[in-house]
Amino acid sequence: MQHYDFAIVGAGYAGSVLAERLASQSGKKVLVIDKRPHIGGNAYDYYNEDGILIHLYGPHIFHTNSPEVFGYLSNFTEWRPYEHRVLASVEGQLLPIPINLDTVNKLYGKNFTSEELSDYFKTVGEPVAEIKTSEDVVVSQVGRDLYEKFFKYYTKKQWGVYPSELDKSVTSRIPTRTNQDDRYFSDEFQSMPLHGFTKMFEKMVDHPNITLMLGTDFKDVKDSLSYDQLIYTGPVDEYFDHCFGKLPYRSLHFEHKTLNEEWHQPVAVVNYPNDNAYTRVTEYKHLTGQEHPTKTSITFEYPQAEGDPYYPVPMPENAELYRKYKQLADQQQNVYFVGRLGTYRYYNMDQVVAQALTLYKKLVGADSLADVAAGKVPSK
Repeated sequence: MQHYDFAIVGAGYAGSVLAERLASQSGKKVLVIDKRPHIGGNAYDYYNEDGILIHLYGPHIFHTNSPEVFGYLSNFTEWRPYEHRVLASVEGQLLPIPINLDTVNKLYGKNFTSEELSDYFKTVGEPVAEIKTSEDVVVSQVGRDLYEKFFKYYTKKQWGVYPSELDKSVTSRIPTRTNQDDRYFSDEFQSMPLHGFTKMFEKMVDHPNITLMLGTDFKDVKDSLSYDQLIYTGPVDEYFDHCFGKLPYRSLHFEHKTLNEEWHQPVAVVNYPNDNAYTRVTEYKHLTGQEHPTKTSITFEYPQAEGDPYYPVPMPENAELYRKYKQLADQQQNVYFVGRLGTYRYYNMDQVVAQALTLYKKLVGADSLADVAAGKVPSK
């Protein structure tokens, strides 16, 4: 039987980054297991039957303020500069989101300056003594009307509960601007992998010390494997057989379509906060830079309660349930839990990469994240 230094459950960002560092920098024999038939986790992309590169699990846009994370991933891909822009369909108009100067002026037929908009927000913003919920965040900044038009019902569709029931972290991620900056993100590094995410992952795990076992559920094979240490990036409650009950996740259903037109919408993503059962429509050619004169591929996104776990639901009772699992996880010997599902946190892609590099730093006793990303690790 083949013996491995590490078994890693999950071939997404967390698992692939750790496999790559352990194999290439520490000479470890690593087995990567994933129940899906492909690598890349939710960032997996592929060319559909019309030859258009699409994201199977909805749009993934890379952005980060971490030079270490960007530099690390640059070992495995060239980049295409891309700044993400999103429009929201509100009252028959397509308006910039996050809310900015143009959003308010177009919606209300105003001609505010940035200073005037700032004053306007002060007049409509509702004082909140202590900001606890996602509703508190928005109404305190931009008032009740904009909250209801852009956030209230979108959040209800996305999360299954209203913003008043969700932790403040959900809407705190979305800034409010008084200028005309219509970029969805303001991070220093904003790019897309030039040849797609899957190609980047393929280079990451292309190492003689890495063995892939895809289309395999860890539960089905764990007793037949031989390894010293385990890195687990799946749902932490699943690892412990849901002994305290299931941690709630939101899932998504994707409806992929190819249309016989060059372009379908003016930006990559259009949100539908109030109309339709779907939350957003993505057109991939905006993201990838791919050209096709007669066809374009789009995806409708329908949030749902059941299905693959995508988003941990940030509510106090769920945080309390996770704490019970974390206590169990912390007691495990030679088992490490990492990633969005393994730590029940709503992480962006770059945050998962940073978390994985940080765990590798701990495993090898490196001095800094920069050293880890650059491959400067202590010699054993």
